[in-house]
Amino acid sequence: MSGLFSLHDRVFESIERATHCWLLPSAARLTFAAVLLVYYWNSAGTKLDGFGLSPNAYVQIFPQQAEAYGYDSSQFGLLATLIVWAGALAEFVLPALIVLGLFTRLAALGMIGFIIVQSLTDIYGHMADSSTIGAFFDGVENARILDLRAFWVFVLLYLVIKGGGLFSLDRLLGRR
Repeated sequence: MSGLFSLHDRVFESIERATHCWLLPSAARLTFAAVLLVYYWNSAGTKLDGFGLSPNAYVQIFPQQAEAYGYDSSQFGLLATLIVWAGALAEFVLPALIVLGLFTRLAALGMIGFIIVQSLTDIYGHMADSSTIGAFFDGVENARILDLRAFWVFVLLYLVIKGGGLFSLDRLLGRR
């Protein structure tokens, strides 16, 4: 039995040594690109109208205030406008940085913060129902907020800790 454990350890230690620097960070960035890049870019696009903000942007980020203002975006002040611009910009820039592997750790940390704010807006601003929110350890795997976004955050947390890996602009620029 100890021979089997020894073989197991040798095989998987070899795999880990050979791939730790490139496989998992690259896979995390590729997974992010495949699952979330277009999602966030499409979402950012709904907030823009040409080179300005769409009135829809305020509805997405401040749904209850938008309703109270009769969906008149001119009623929002400078702070709300800056928040909406920051949100739209973050949805374009942070995913691009992650996919390119440029400032990967900071971009992934920013995306984690964005996902938290997005989730809180969905729960409290848009009044998501309990089936949409979900609950951990409930045996239901497809709640759109807790279950799904926990996986998103896990991939991003890996990138915060490990960085963009061997095939990233971070690595390329760090060698110069």
